[in-house]
Amino acid sequence: MSGRDSWPEVPGVYFDGQVSRDHPATLHLGPDGARLRLPGRADHHWRAADVTVDPALPGVRRALSFPDGSRFETTDHAAVRDWESRQGRNRLLGGVARLEASWGAALGAVAVTGALLWGFVTFGLPVLARQAAAVTPQGVLATFDREALTVLEQQELVGPSRLSAARQAELQAAFRDVSAWAGGGYGYRLLLRDGEPAGSSGLGANAFALPNGTVVMTDQLVELGRSDRELIGVLAHEAGHVTQRHGLASVYQALGLGLIVTALTGDVVSASTFAAAVPVALVQGGYSRAAETQSDRIAARYLLERYGTTRPLQTILARLESAQGGAGGLPDLLNTHPGTDARIEHLRRLEDAAR
Repeated sequence: MSGRDSWPEVPGVYFDGQVSRDHPATLHLGPDGARLRLPGRADHHWRAADVTVDPALPGVRRALSFPDGSRFETTDHAAVRDWESRQGRNRLLGGVARLEASWGAALGAVAVTGALLWGFVTFGLPVLARQAAAVTPQGVLATFDREALTVLEQQELVGPSRLSAARQAELQAAFRDVSAWAGGGYGYRLLLRDGEPAGSSGLGANAFALPNGTVVMTDQLVELGRSDRELIGVLAHEAGHVTQRHGLASVYQALGLGLIVTALTGDVVSASTFAAAVPVALVQGGYSRAAETQSDRIAARYLLERYGTTRPLQTILARLESAQGGAGGLPDLLNTHPGTDARIEHLRRLEDAAR
């Protein structure tokens, strides 16, 4: 404290607003204003209402500006904060600054932010993705199908079917019945493809649905089936993915997650790369547990209406799991979430409930 004043004495530097050179100075902060003392010069005094105090920033000197364009800066944050408090200034920003300066508060904020982000990614993002998928016009879905198929063919994950024309005709007829039952106005079509055109690096025995109703079933899966009912159960399951728009929702969810990562890291290159990889994510990303369960339920309804049993889908799921050891990255039927045993048990319960 100074001798004549009971005001806080704050050391710092003064800029006169004319040149960039600073001058060592002392500022006395009192209830009615601020008094500046410069060695060898007369004091300057400003009313409290005429003094502007910049918000506090960690690691930055506090700055007080005066009506004549001059400025005083100091590292004595406590003195300025105390004067602000007495003057009723920057209360909210001052509280934020104190939190920022506290390691405990900072770590707590990081923990809370992480928990909120986890909650959004786990629960919020899937909900938003499903809502976005539900309102996407059907007119744009054909693009997803076309681009995804192009990627599959370019990467030799599928190739022309080796099934006979008669066999393909039988399966096409079965699919027409499934798609007519499923409805929804989608551009349904069944593409029979060789799942190993370049060897075991292909999709192998599998089937998957694209957003606009394109269902791809591989020759290897057809050969694995021991009855058409088993294959029809698979087609009904894939039709369920179409009508519930699971594929589109998974794309939106992956895109949303990519945007979050980009926002956190600022890695625009990765964002561009991700966008280019959307078709691959569409066919190889797999579905959530809820989506698989929902499609199994739809397939069960179809099988129960046509055959009175869900056993065909149960048996081919079990056989697919046995054959999984030789399969590569498979998107749908061999999805392990939920596990095959749980899916079969679910189908059994649905059949029991329908009796």
